Amino acid sequence: MSSAAHRGDITGPAFETIRLEVEPDDRVATITLNRPERLNAFDRTMCEEMIRAWHLVKSEDSVNAVVLRAAGSRAFSAGLDIKKSYGQPDSVWHHEDPGEALSPKWQKMWKPVVCAVQGMCTAGGFYFVNEADVVICSSDATFFDSHVSTGLVSALEPIGLRRRIGLGETLRIALMGNDERVCAETALRIGLVSEIVAPGQLWQRAHRIAAAIAAKPAAATQGTVKAIWESLDKPYRAALDQGLIYTRLGNPVGKAELAADADYHHARPEPWIR
Repeated sequence: MSSAAHRGDITGPAFETIRLEVEPDDRVATITLNRPERLNAFDRTMCEEMIRAWHLVKSEDSVNAVVLRAAGSRAFSAGLDIKKSYGQPDSVWHHEDPGEALSPKWQKMWKPVVCAVQGMCTAGGFYFVNEADVVICSSDATFFDSHVSTGLVSALEPIGLRRRIGLGETLRIALMGNDERVCAETALRIGLVSEIVAPGQLWQRAHRIAAAIAAKPAAATQGTVKAIWESLDKPYRAALDQGLIYTRLGNPVGKAELAADADYHHARPEPWIR
């Protein structure tokens, strides 16, 4: 796989806290949280780099799907790095939600995201899970929200979590804090993840799922992601009306993509990595 340094106009400066790799043969980009010594906790640098990564992936035509994973085996993400100042403005009314930076949807990146969780996922780590389209985990994965155990209100991550697993399970996770960890089997039962695999197979399985999605016309997959996520914020009938519009927009484009698919393989770009 060639270095991204050969495509600096696309990748820009090197990343410090994440890795971004693209394999054009599979049309899959892989973003790896790369702070294993800090349990892949995010700081402002990672948030800023995630914004850049989502925009790079969004604009890269050789990418149709994304794998989001984390380095190391101990933790997928421990949330916000409390040992480093995030640097919020002095005025409380101007404080930022780090989740906006970590979210592909906030960045209007509608390429499907497959999230692969290993080890511990807690607190702000749910930001990544909440915004993914397909979530799988290793058999050693555990999920919990540490906020209330440290005297903090858990008010942001549960909003996204409730849309995945419902009110009752969300409240239990938020209120039990460090006293209860959701194991992989329970996560599967409540719908937090859709599949459990052995730890050594997690990255490979996530890539296979992403590659299967990426092989389909991008207009169809991205339009599906956009339509379904936007429907969550709308009344039922309004969501159906908007979805009907999306089918009219996306389907003819999808057919054209199928017809042109062979041309892509004759002129695909070189792989890049950062």
